[in-house]
Amino acid sequence: MTTHRKRQLGRRILGVDPGSQVTGFGVIEDRGDTLACLTSGTIRTTKARAGDNQTNLPKRLGIIHDGLNQLVSQYRPQIMVVESVFHARNAQSALKLGQARGVALLVGAQHGLEVFEYSPRAVKKGITGSGAATKSQVERMVKVLLHGKVMRSLDATDALALAIYHCHLTPWLRHTKSSTTALSPHSRAERRP
Repeated sequence: MTTHRKRQLGRRILGVDPGSQVTGFGVIEDRGDTLACLTSGTIRTTKARAGDNQTNLPKRLGIIHDGLNQLVSQYRPQIMVVESVFHARNAQSALKLGQARGVALLVGAQHGLEVFEYSPRAVKKGITGSGAATKSQVERMVKVLLHGKVMRSLDATDALALAIYHCHLTPWLRHTKSSTTALSPHSRAERRP
């Protein structure tokens, strides 16, 4: 037996683009005919990085945890969308990225959020129509879909792209008036990492 969720206006989604030095975030809300950006930005952990050695990683992860915790408490999203792991150029980078992702997933679990993960390629394809899109192409589409909202960081743009992508895959959200066929929930974009 298949059940469909009813569209729930006012539903909020937190997108998270994790990184051990810079974690991007963006919160969007469904307002019927449009998606509204409530906030976006980055959590920077450079203050804890004196010398950028492994001993400071726990401090950096703590900063990410505290920042995401504050965002969830302030904006009260029901859903968190996190970028899934991709193959980094070196093992050390992949390990740090995985740990930052783990912190984001933990915050989602602590607050009882529904948590979803999507690969960067799936999000690019869903937003622009091409899985090989550049960051600037994704940025342009995010601006169009959020009615000209300007992000100050590509990390924040990536986080908003994650949230928008999820919105257009879920049946309880109506498409924005400016949506394109690339954002159709019936597109072949992958839904898992």
